[in-house]
Amino acid sequence: MDLAVHALVGLLPVCCFLAALVLLDSYKLVSLRWILGLIGIGFAAAITSYPLNIGARALFDIDFVTLTRYVAPIIEETLKALVIVALIRRNRIGFLVDAAIFGFAVGTGFAIFENLFYLQSYSGTHVGIWVVRGFGTAIMHGGATAVFSIVAHTLLGQHPTRGLVLLLPGLLVASIFHSLFNHFFFPPVINTLVVLVSLPLLLTIVFQQSEKSITEWLGMSFDADAELIELINSGEFSTSKIGMYLQSLTEKFEGPVVVDMLCYLRLHKELAMRAKGLLMLREQGFMDKPGEETKAKLEELKFLVSSIGPTGLLALKPFLRMSRKDLWQFYMLSN
Repeated sequence: MDLAVHALVGLLPVCCFLAALVLLDSYKLVSLRWILGLIGIGFAAAITSYPLNIGARALFDIDFVTLTRYVAPIIEETLKALVIVALIRRNRIGFLVDAAIFGFAVGTGFAIFENLFYLQSYSGTHVGIWVVRGFGTAIMHGGATAVFSIVAHTLLGQHPTRGLVLLLPGLLVASIFHSLFNHFFFPPVINTLVVLVSLPLLLTIVFQQSEKSITEWLGMSFDADAELIELINSGEFSTSKIGMYLQSLTEKFEGPVVVDMLCYLRLHKELAMRAKGLLMLREQGFMDKPGEETKAKLEELKFLVSSIGPTGLLALKPFLRMSRKDLWQFYMLSN
C-alpha cells in the first residue's frame, strides 16, 4: 500500500502538470503521439545519464553531493537538450507554446525514470520524500528542459544564422536552475513550493505571449499570402515587381524552370494559407485535418523543389517567408 502511495505521489504531479500545459494550448500544436514519444525519449535519456554520472564521479574523483550539485545537472540537462535540438533542426517546433510542451514532455520522461529508480532503491522512505520528489524534483526536470527549449527557440528565431552557439545560453540557464534546486539552500518543502509557484507563473507568461504572437503572425502572414496569390492570378502580375524579377531570371535559368518557379511560388503560398486556416479552425475547437488534395499539393511541391534546384530556390528566397514558424507549417500539413 505504501509503495502505491509513494508511486502515485512521485509520478502523478508531473504528468498532471504536463496535461495542464497541453490543455492550455488553444491551437493544439502538439499531438498525443508526439507527447508520449517524447516521454519515452526522456525516459531513455535518464537511463543514459546513470552510467555517465557514475563515470563522471569516478573521473573527477568527487563525492556524491558535489556530483549532484555541479556535474549531474550539466550532464542531465545536456542529454535532455539534445532531444529538443533535434526537433528544432527538423523544424518540428514552430512556437513558444509547443517548445515549452515538448521540453516539459522530455523532462517528464526523465523524471518518471528517476523516481521509479529511487522508488525501487528507497521504497521504505517517508512519504514526505516522495512529496518533494513528485511535486519538486520531477516538475523541476520538466521545467528545466522547457526553459531550455523556450530560450533556444527564441534565440534561434531572432538570429537564424548564428548556429548552435545560441543553444548555450538556454543550456546554461537550465543547468543553473537544476543546480540551484539540488543545492537545497532552503528546506526541501520550501524548495518545492518555489518550483510550484515560479514555474507555472513563467509558463503562463510564455503561453500568453506565444498566443499573442501566433494571432499576429496568422493575421499578417495570411493577408500577405492572399495578396500574392491574387496578384499571380491577376493580369497585372507580369508588370509587378515580382513578375519582372521572374522575367529577369530567364537570363540565368531555362524557360521551363522559371515556369516551375512561378508554380512553386503560387503553390507555396496556397499551402501556407491552408496551414494557417487549419490553425484558425483549431483555435475554435475544430480539429480539421489536411485532405487528399492538400497531400497531393505537398507531393507536387516536392517535385517542383527537385525541378527548380537549390539555386532556383535561393533566387525565390526574397518572396518566401522562411522563419521557423513558416517552415513548421509545412511540417504540420504533412502530418
